[in-house]
Amino acid sequence: MIILGIDPGLTCTGWGVVAKAGSRLSHIANGQIRTDAKASMAERLVELDAALTDVILAHHPDTGAVEEVFVNVNPQSTLKLGQARGVAMLSVARAGIPVAEYPTKVIKKALVGTGGAEKLQVQAMLKVLLPGVKLAGEDAADALAVAITHANMLGSHR
Repeated sequence: MIILGIDPGLTCTGWGVVAKAGSRLSHIANGQIRTDAKASMAERLVELDAALTDVILAHHPDTGAVEEVFVNVNPQSTLKLGQARGVAMLSVARAGIPVAEYPTKVIKKALVGTGGAEKLQVQAMLKVLLPGVKLAGEDAADALAVAITHANMLGSHR
C-alpha cells in the first residue's frame, strides 16, 4: 500500500510518500512545494493544487492523510493555513483517494511516544523508521510523519 502524507502550508507544503507491506514501512519520496509569495491567494492555491496533483500522478497513492490545522495566535495565518489544507484535501479526494486527518499531537505521539515531542525528536525517529531517508526539509519531514501515522492507524482506523 502506498501512503501520501501532507503537511499543508501556503508558503510551504510538505509531502511524503511511504509504502507499507505488512508491518514494514519504506520511504518512496518526499518533498516541499513552495508557492510564490508575490502571487494572489487564488494563484497560490492553484499552484499548490497543480503541484500536489503532480505528486499524486507520479506516486499513485492508495490513501492519503493531512495534518489538521492548529489555531495560531494570528487569525490571518490560521485562515491561510486552512485554505492550503482545503486544497490539499481536495487534490487527494479529487483523485479518488481516501483522505484521513490527524492532529499534530497524535502524529507526534505515534512517532515519538509523546504528543509534546519536539521537531528534532520527530526527525530523529523518522531516520530510525526509514533508514537512509534524505529529508527535503522540515515540512517534508512532518509530511512523512503524517504518512507513517496513517500507516500505523490503518488497521484500527477503518
